[in-house]
Amino acid sequence: MALMQYRTPIMSFTQCSRKLFSFGNFERVARFSSKIEGELLRRTVLYDFHIKHNAKVVPFAGWSMPVQYDDGVASSHLHVRQHAAIFDVSHMVQTKIHGKDRVKFIESLVVGDIQSLNDNQGMLTLFTNDKGGIEDDLIVTNTTDGYLYVVSNAGCAEKDLKHMMKSAEEFRSSSGDAVVELVDDHALVAFQGPESVKVLQSGIKDDLSKLTFMQSKQMCVFGIERCRVTRCGYTGEDGVEVRTV
Repeated sequence: MALMQYRTPIMSFTQCSRKLFSFGNFERVARFSSKIEGELLRRTVLYDFHIKHNAKVVPFAGWSMPVQYDDGVASSHLHVRQHAAIFDVSHMVQTKIHGKDRVKFIESLVVGDIQSLNDNQGMLTLFTNDKGGIEDDLIVTNTTDGYLYVVSNAGCAEKDLKHMMKSAEEFRSSSGDAVVELVDDHALVAFQGPESVKVLQSGIKDDLSKLTFMQSKQMCVFGIERCRVTRCGYTGEDGVEVRTV
């Protein structure tokens, strides 16, 4: 559960869901940086929001991330379990894999049966090395937009990206058609908890009850067009992740 501290709930859903999506620049991940203990760090677009609400910010994987709020970790944990909360996960690594051989390419790197995925369906899978050892976990979604959408862990960002880029270059040298695009300028927010979908529904016209586990769809979320909404999460409760496109 150690990673949970870097996925700290921003605050209760009812307090800030509309405020979050009223940010005019929500589509962009901030490029500016700060220094904590001498380390130059990146900030997500919600950094000022975290500071305004008295978050304790710490360095994690090259980012300034909130570790807890005034109400403490235990209170935040219980609120997610009993109600709903919002997590800033914009530091996660987001990539798109393009090309007619994109499925063949990603299946050369992971253990999952990506070919079996339906349109806009995702799968939790694993990057493995040449010896079969596990390098990282990731989610691969087979979008209807002509690419695979991949989300992997910030703590393994440098290693994962190097592995993907090098493997793609080797794949193309063998006449394969696959290109890895780093999505470095879009926010990613997770809405988690048993009440999360019910509350989020107030800002979405699409019927979220029809979005089943690991299904993904582009929707307008609180006025922001073409957000990719995926029914998934890591808290043990129901929830979705929302990425601006």
